Amino acid sequence: MSEVFETLAFYFSYPFVRYALLVGVAIALCSSLLGVTLVLKRFSFIGDGLSHVAFGGVAIAGVLSISNEMIVVLPITVVSAIFLLMTGQNTKIKGDAAIALISVGSLALGYLLLSMFSSSSNISGDVCSTLFGGTSILTLSSADVWLCVIMSVLVIGVFLLFYNKIFSVTFDETFACATGVKANIYNLIIAVITAIIIVLAMNLVGSLLISALIICPALSAMRLFGSFRAVIISSAVISVVCALAGILTAILISVPVGPTIVAANIVVFVISCIVGKIFIKTDK
Repeated sequence: MSEVFETLAFYFSYPFVRYALLVGVAIALCSSLLGVTLVLKRFSFIGDGLSHVAFGGVAIAGVLSISNEMIVVLPITVVSAIFLLMTGQNTKIKGDAAIALISVGSLALGYLLLSMFSSSSNISGDVCSTLFGGTSILTLSSADVWLCVIMSVLVIGVFLLFYNKIFSVTFDETFACATGVKANIYNLIIAVITAIIIVLAMNLVGSLLISALIICPALSAMRLFGSFRAVIISSAVISVVCALAGILTAILISVPVGPTIVAANIVVFVISCIVGKIFIKTDK
């Protein structure tokens, strides 16, 4: 055990490890807060679809040789989030059909662009790293860290500022509209925040695994608690703990960070299900 602590202390002496932990915690916290709302509103599909859109944005940035991918990826993902929200409310275009179209189209277009125009000789490696996460979280610059932290603080601030409105829209949108709450505006805020979190999380877990980072902590918390506030808090704790455990484990045994974090979330979910069934009695 002492060898493990010595190894961790050695790694912590490097700034890139501290940067990875800081960014990982910030992103995990943001993801967990919004994940509860997305699960309860049955908007989980939006996160999955937008993660594929983000991959297409990364491909476009790569083809245009833009070093700061977020300049391209963030606007594309936000616009797609607004589009998906509008189609989901349009009776002529089913939301799940729009998700399927955008998801598959973005993945196909992204890979096609990388295959045709990429200057890298390792296209398969670049695609795999983007989809499933690689070592990019360990190569963040101080500017990247500050950008992630600032945007994470903004996301958390917006969520706390509109907490009551988001709560009302989440549980009973019809009643919220009847009381004067402009549900469309808050649904738009949720969609835009989701897009921002997905763009931030790409460096952490990869575009295909982002939805797990958003959804798994919320599902685990719901197996243990019944109130919205308790689920929000426990989801945040679970997400942060899993992110820390995943990053540290990945560093110690030299495995990809993204899949390790998701695996930690899956383990916690299974444990939460067992604990919920054994110790928590539900009224029937």
